[in-house]
Amino acid sequence: MDQLIQDIIAKLEAEGQNPKTHFEGMLFSKPMNYWDYIQTEALLNLQTQRTNLPDELIFIMYHQINELLFKMILWEIEQVAFNKNLKANFFSSRLDRISRYFDLLSGSFKIMGDGMEVAQYMKFRNTLAPASGFQSAQYRMIEFGSTELINLIDFRFRSSINRNTPFKHAFEHLYWQAAGKNHETGEKSTLINLFEEKYMDTFIRFMKDYNTKNLWTTYKNLPDTEKNNLNLVNSMRHYDHTVNVLWVMEHFNAAAKYLESGKKSAEATGGSDWKKYMHPKYQKRVFFPELWTEEELKTWGEQNLENHKILTKLEGILI
Repeated sequence: MDQLIQDIIAKLEAEGQNPKTHFEGMLFSKPMNYWDYIQTEALLNLQTQRTNLPDELIFIMYHQINELLFKMILWEIEQVAFNKNLKANFFSSRLDRISRYFDLLSGSFKIMGDGMEVAQYMKFRNTLAPASGFQSAQYRMIEFGSTELINLIDFRFRSSINRNTPFKHAFEHLYWQAAGKNHETGEKSTLINLFEEKYMDTFIRFMKDYNTKNLWTTYKNLPDTEKNNLNLVNSMRHYDHTVNVLWVMEHFNAAAKYLESGKKSAEATGGSDWKKYMHPKYQKRVFFPELWTEEELKTWGEQNLENHKILTKLEGILI
């Protein structure tokens, strides 16, 4: 105990703090409990319904859980991006964590697909317009943190964008702009305008911070001894396919169940052509393109999801 006290004193003095003040403060501190540490009451009071339909509460909490998982994912990406002594094993372990979070997100669509009555959803969804899950800023930051901007540019405009393109110009041509922008007139939907008004400055700063720190660039800058680590490559492929095919398709299928439940197909609350925006085969979003074969890229988003593990795992020695 004496040694422990001396170590604490040394730590506090090294930080320029007065140990006596901290020890006196401990005399008056309350014991820690679960509900204060987790902030349970605050967390359980963050759900505000706009209707009296019971299943709307499920819808709200489901998306709040998603945002908490997105925060966990961004935390893992940051640990890789700003690691000054990055090794393949650490990189791989963090990617595996992220993939597990997305596995959880993918599986959770059962809550959306089977956990709400279609009739209730089709009523309360109209009170949400023009809001949309499209407007998840954290998910956009996950994309920025995962790959180079060129891989997030609308497929139609990639040939006109390069590393010298101003961030603001590149932003205007990101693939998800197609979900709420008329590229012939340049007119943006309310969905996009509100999203940019809230987050544009945040996105530009984040894009700059991760321009050379994103997972793909970080991987390419590794020494060959680390870059050719088979476990790392498999982790990257698994993450890429999990996010850009598996999770997207689970989302797509859940949306289809509700939006196509009536006599005619409904549009998303944000007004987007949700099928062409969401289905991976159209935009072919790929975080790590050089880790896939030409045939795999050609059929991106068209593979049988049951073959997910086979599709994402390489065997043998990399050259």
